[in-house]
Amino acid sequence: MTKPPNPQRRSQKSHDAILTAALDLCGEEGYGRVTIEGIAARAGVSKKTIYRWWPSKGAVVLEALHEAADISAPHPDTGDLATDMRTQLAAVIGFLSPPSHAPLAGLIADALRDPELADHVRERLIRPRIEEFEQRMRRAQEQGQLHPDANLDVALDLFYGPLYHRLVFHLGLPEPEYLDTLIDHVIRALTPPQRGST
Repeated sequence: MTKPPNPQRRSQKSHDAILTAALDLCGEEGYGRVTIEGIAARAGVSKKTIYRWWPSKGAVVLEALHEAADISAPHPDTGDLATDMRTQLAAVIGFLSPPSHAPLAGLIADALRDPELADHVRERLIRPRIEEFEQRMRRAQEQGQLHPDANLDVALDLFYGPLYHRLVFHLGLPEPEYLDTLIDHVIRALTPPQRGST
């Protein structure tokens, strides 16, 4: 006797297909041109299925990015803060590239017009990454790589602010050489002075 399909497995398969379709379409067409209808068609599901789990396109893309960021943009800890921040910032730049078709850039723009979506972006996508950043910075402080009194809110802005500044004003996302210089300057500003230095 053949077993009936497992509804839970089928639901998870549809769920994953929808998230993949959303990111793929953003990359191909740009966030602004993506529609729920298009996502449904690419994923092989109905619009009703999508709306059962998410209230909007932004919510779909947000969850897809949340899952992708967990895999692709963690905060490593090799013991070398500069190397770890280079790895992490490069991953963030990847999420913002190319700006015209990056799902994250489109989601940020959408959130500027939708306060509810902005709240979800902040709480689900941004705040957990800030907490991970702060944990990594505290370990750097414990290891003497950063001043114990370094303001971690300021550190966050110094590391990430230039990326979003360049994104918003179409200045071009940092190239590797610029990124290295940025990281060196930020760490130098947050590093305790060497003993005997004046």
